Amino acid sequence: MQELQPTYKMEDDTKKDALLSVVTDKYCRSILETVMDKPKSVTEIAAKTRIPISTIYRRIQTLHDNKLLHISGMISDDGKKFFLYKSRIKGFKSKYDDGKLEVEMILN
Repeated sequence: MQELQPTYKMEDDTKKDALLSVVTDKYCRSILETVMDKPKSVTEIAAKTRIPISTIYRRIQTLHDNKLLHISGMISDDGKKFFLYKSRIKGFKSKYDDGKLEVEMILN
């Protein structure tokens, strides 16, 4: 039996351009892939992807601005704040046909 995946079709051209810009960035794609199934901290992302932490923070801000990441925060026993990041998308489809761009996100 085929499983239906929840999708979201983007209508706004500015959002389409932003999404395409984000997913063409290798660091953004790597971060999204790492946090697809389970929320992870920046240090866990850095350990898995070998991306510098400063770059991860910049890309996380970009992903969050484009609503592609879910952020949850916690306070540890010693009073430190830390955040976990999880991808809001599993993938996306794009189609350019006869001068029209169609973009559809597959939600996580």
